[in-house]
Amino acid sequence: MSDLDHIMSVMDAAFDPHWREAWTRQQVENSLAMPHTYAIIFDKHARLLAPGSEAAGFILARRAPSEEELLLIGVRPEVRNSGVGRALIEYFSDVARKEGAERVFLEMRANNPAEKLYLSCGFEPIGRRANYYRTLDGTLLDAITFAQRL
Repeated sequence: MSDLDHIMSVMDAAFDPHWREAWTRQQVENSLAMPHTYAIIFDKHARLLAPGSEAAGFILARRAPSEEELLLIGVRPEVRNSGVGRALIEYFSDVARKEGAERVFLEMRANNPAEKLYLSCGFEPIGRRANYYRTLDGTLLDAITFAQRL
């Protein structure tokens, strides 16, 4: 199974279509084809995915001079609250620090339950875009931008 297959397997399980947050296979593939975009994939034991293992969570991220952006994080519902998401974020932050990033960023929809995790990992809200996201039924939600100083 390729990294793309693992990511899409988690994506299909992790994202409720109502929120319209999941990326298509083509979007992920195009993103990973960019020179400074990468994926981190963990198994259910919160370790880097080994050959023959099943993916439990992933991060897609993009690197820029002195900063990194967490583009997307997904964790299978059956392993949520087991430490996989936290381990992914901590690993991502460590990679960013080693690559010379001073800050990392992420954006989420208002009302996303992952906000508690982001705050507990040291992210702070730094901005808000009104009515940025639209759910499947047309409801508009704000986007909240978070930053973590490394």
